[in-house]
Amino acid sequence: MNFTDLNLIEPIAKAIKEQGYINPTPIQEKSIPEITKGRDFLGCAQTGTGKTAAFAIPILQNLFKNRPSNHIKALILTPTRRTGNPD
Repeated sequence: MNFTDLNLIEPIAKAIKEQGYINPTPIQEKSIPEITKGRDFLGCAQTGTGKTAAFAIPILQNLFKNRPSNHIKALILTPTRRTGNPD
């Protein structure tokens, strides 16, 4: 699968192409279609696998397509990483 298979709007598809991305990561491949359909999605993936794009791309797409209604809601929960000694 590549990003063109995800039926993204032209501005998003163009930006992805300009950045040199061709194939979505597994988390992106699974999340983008579900979120763009308005479905809830719970995903878990390692650091560096493109999780931010996995939720940001479909949220931006939905915002663009549903501009007049302004009924887009998104809740993104992410753990923080502690560094150093907590004591």
